[in-house]
Amino acid sequence: MLIKKELAVVENSYYEASVTRPLPAGALAERTRADVCVVGGGYAGLSAALELAERGYDVVLLEAQRVGWGASGRNGGQVIVGFGSDGECAIEKQFPREDARRAWEVSVEGLRLVQERIRRHGIDCEYRPGYLSLAVKPRKARDLRRWMDHVVTAYGYPVRWVGPQEIGQWVASRRFHAATYDEASGHLHPLKYCLGLAAAARAAGARLHEHSPVFVVERGARPLVKTAQGECECRFVVLGGNVYLGEYGDDIAPEVAARIMPVGTYMIATEPMARERADALMRGRPAASDTNFVLDYFRLSADDRLLFGGGDSYSGSAPRDIIGRIRASMLKVFPQLADLDIPYAWGGFVDISMNKAPDFGRIGDNVYYLQGFSGHGLALAGMAGKLVALAIAGQAERFDLFARIRHHAFPGGALMRTPALVLGMMYYRLRDAL
Repeated sequence: MLIKKELAVVENSYYEASVTRPLPAGALAERTRADVCVVGGGYAGLSAALELAERGYDVVLLEAQRVGWGASGRNGGQVIVGFGSDGECAIEKQFPREDARRAWEVSVEGLRLVQERIRRHGIDCEYRPGYLSLAVKPRKARDLRRWMDHVVTAYGYPVRWVGPQEIGQWVASRRFHAATYDEASGHLHPLKYCLGLAAAARAAGARLHEHSPVFVVERGARPLVKTAQGECECRFVVLGGNVYLGEYGDDIAPEVAARIMPVGTYMIATEPMARERADALMRGRPAASDTNFVLDYFRLSADDRLLFGGGDSYSGSAPRDIIGRIRASMLKVFPQLADLDIPYAWGGFVDISMNKAPDFGRIGDNVYYLQGFSGHGLALAGMAGKLVALAIAGQAERFDLFARIRHHAFPGGALMRTPALVLGMMYYRLRDAL
């Protein structure tokens, strides 16, 4: 029997409205066999399926809804280097300097992998380079400058400083004090990219099934992955469902489920602007995010809309009046856009780990899991899929590097961790305001 735990997803997405999906891949309705069964049709699962199929493995991928239905089709579209806000710190505390550098270089490779796949598979996803990290006050600017100096010195990664005297030349807003500019990171249409990965995986020979939620994985030398109507016997399992993995059954991977937390994030899209007006908002049209704990992020779409997101929620419930709430945040940044209508508002859940570092590993010898992307999933989840494919193929060195990162469960168990995180968010909102 399926047990569904509702996460409050908001469904009026500009991304969905601006794509033409292929016909649904049929649900798994029989017993089948494969070398690898991948659970989850987002970036991590599709990347693993693509890499494995290209290496000659017989791959079945099971997606509970439609490809890209979760965070992979709802996010801000930012393709950015590194890890979550505390992730670099956690890795550097746990690893020797050279291993920390290797982990950072994996994230840089993730940027290149996205660009390589776009070119190789002809994915029309509106990729554009450039990313601004924006500090809203002098204290935040000092923290941002320390971060920039560190990644330049420790990792040799080029980042440009944008000081108070020139910030107005980069973003037409009086809200920000300083910024860093990263020309290697960028942004794209996340759902178009996800659907492009799915098409590439199919072309490589992977068998994709939508509307096939997994409710149990029977472990052993030949794991058996069960859906409501079918099952897949395989040699290896890759779990890439993240926070949605436990929606249909709690016993798929209880060892690691408590190490991530669902965080709701919500977006709006304005009506299209004149091209000149859109260009005037941000020099070169980069993606942008502030550095607050409860952050805002925004970018311009290819059809001259402002896409603006934020309003992180740790409660599992959607906030009331999403348009009003996110529009108010948008107008703090760009008050000159007050005349624009907001035809789209949507949201969903990303996963975070407690230390904001990625959480990859094995359960036993043949069940792999990929989670904890903490807001960096567009580039990092693709690399996770590549690393797990290499590990299954016998080249596990870089996968095992990430498997060494120590993680803790969120405190309080399933009943208490959400209220605890809500209280924590209130604290950090107060800090951001000071």
